[in-house]
Amino acid sequence: MPDSINTQRRRILLEGGAALAAGMLPLSAFAANSAADPVKVGLIVPMSGPFASTGRQIEAAVKLYQQKYGDTVAGRKVEILLKDDGGLSPDVTKRLAQELVSRDKVQVLAGFGLTPLALAAAPIATQAKVPMMVMAAATSIIPQRSPYIVRTGFTLPQVTAPLASWAAKNKIKSVVTFVSDYGPGIDAEKVFVKTFTDAGGKVVESLRAPLRNPDYAPFLQRVKDAKPEALFVFVPSGEGAAVLKQFTERGLAAAGIRLICTGDVLDDDLMASIGAASNGVVSSHHYSAAHPSPLNKEYVDGIAKANKGMRANFHSVGGYDGMHLLYEALKKTNGDTDGEKLLAAMKGMSWESVRGPVSIDAATRDMVQNVYIRKAEQRGAEYYNVEFDKVEKFKDPGV
Repeated sequence: MPDSINTQRRRILLEGGAALAAGMLPLSAFAANSAADPVKVGLIVPMSGPFASTGRQIEAAVKLYQQKYGDTVAGRKVEILLKDDGGLSPDVTKRLAQELVSRDKVQVLAGFGLTPLALAAAPIATQAKVPMMVMAAATSIIPQRSPYIVRTGFTLPQVTAPLASWAAKNKIKSVVTFVSDYGPGIDAEKVFVKTFTDAGGKVVESLRAPLRNPDYAPFLQRVKDAKPEALFVFVPSGEGAAVLKQFTERGLAAAGIRLICTGDVLDDDLMASIGAASNGVVSSHHYSAAHPSPLNKEYVDGIAKANKGMRANFHSVGGYDGMHLLYEALKKTNGDTDGEKLLAAMKGMSWESVRGPVSIDAATRDMVQNVYIRKAEQRGAEYYNVEFDKVEKFKDPGV
């Protein structure tokens, strides 16, 4: 009897162990397959329409980063799903974000050329609990619209305030402000007016042009009639050439009015088309293709080589640093793409970018970075924005 009991017990133990092993194998196999699944990044940028240069630059930077550092990190392949939203319709951007999350199962959203488009996608990121890396759109409030948003570009107040201070210090006493009539432009106007007037300057008039199909001529004529010492301009990337051309044609420079602007106006990608009209124009921004560092020279050369001579611009750097942020966060989480874990890994991260030292403010999830004062100068046959002053580790000042 004892022998039969012992035999029965051994059989039960063996069968239980086999059952446990059988139960564990699928779980183990599932975990291995899950770890091997790609990290899907939904990249939504304007690849067509008036702001297509933004999308092309970001796409080029993302490709260059993966070319240099590989498409695998922490044992996971990083797969980019590129979507063109045309740059104009928030509804299109929102629909693409929704499809990427629900159908394509992306773990990260990225890109976003203009503010209205980023704001449209923000609720999708919140609902799906996926990090949303804003690489281009530059209104201050964007990260406040979702706890999952992290910005790798810049804000307009961040690059505008140092220019307003510079203008006041350099004996410019009267200014007309002229901006595109949407979030970043309104931010730029408010910050410039406050900073400049607090420093003793006078804002003669503030003008706003429509974002879509603007005709700048009537506004520039009003500036000429107002006779300020300088005109401060913000228009989004892609519009600078038209502003500079009409500024010259309308005789504002000949009338002794200086043009000062944010770097969007003198986008590196457009300097070839702007040409001599940019000569001597002072601007402020967080990046220039002429930034004098070995890291940046390698970057600029890499973008040019891979893209038929294209000059890297500030939006490309938002894309490049976005990829760096994602890769480093994945290393910290050992490849875990849980939204909360990725976000926690991104907060507070700092590194040496091609633009200089940068960090992600843990509280605001926004970029802290140097802002450079530059002057457009001819170097050889081309014009570049040459840095001559800077404000170090500057945070968005708010509006």
